[in-house]
Amino acid sequence: MRRNNPIRVLITGLAAALFAGPVQAHLNATGLGPVYDGVLHFLTSPEDLVPVIALSLLAGLRGADFGRRTVFTLSCAWILGSLAGMGIVSILNLHPAWSALSFMLLGGLVLSNARLPLWVLTTLAGMTGAVHGLINGSGVGWSGAGIVALLGITATVFVLSALLAAFVTSLKAHWARISVRVAGSWIAATGILMAGWAWQAGGPLF
Repeated sequence: MRRNNPIRVLITGLAAALFAGPVQAHLNATGLGPVYDGVLHFLTSPEDLVPVIALSLLAGLRGADFGRRTVFTLSCAWILGSLAGMGIVSILNLHPAWSALSFMLLGGLVLSNARLPLWVLTTLAGMTGAVHGLINGSGVGWSGAGIVALLGITATVFVLSALLAAFVTSLKAHWARISVRVAGSWIAATGILMAGWAWQAGGPLF
């Protein structure tokens, strides 16, 4: 048979199709489905993602000790809050203005390069993790898949906050640290816009 013979190509293709293994596009059958769901939920939820980013930037501006304490406190508080909130239905749905408040507060702290003491930043990280963890856990029934999904969220929080805090800590150039503060101003400005939308919608701000 000659090279590139169409019949040979057809036979090879049919053989590959007939003996192909199962494809698991969404990882549901591999045991990684709930983890994937947790990671995707966090990365597509700005009300969770942005405060973690802002807190990590703030910790990075303060230095390595602040970064390490923030990363571990935030992650531990997040998973404990998630587990505590499991089974609680609909009573922890935060009004959008509360998300706006966290954007403005954390973004403003980054913008001003606030020199918070270590215990204050640790407390702020703990409160942020506990509140967002409770919200994530609320409505999730006690099940293995639910717990694994919450672990996926917490793992993403840990990795993202550790990477961002370490990156900002490594910045030495003045202009680079200024750019971090500019990012904080964008976060604060987004919070102001969110508060304006909540007010325009006619509901109470808080």
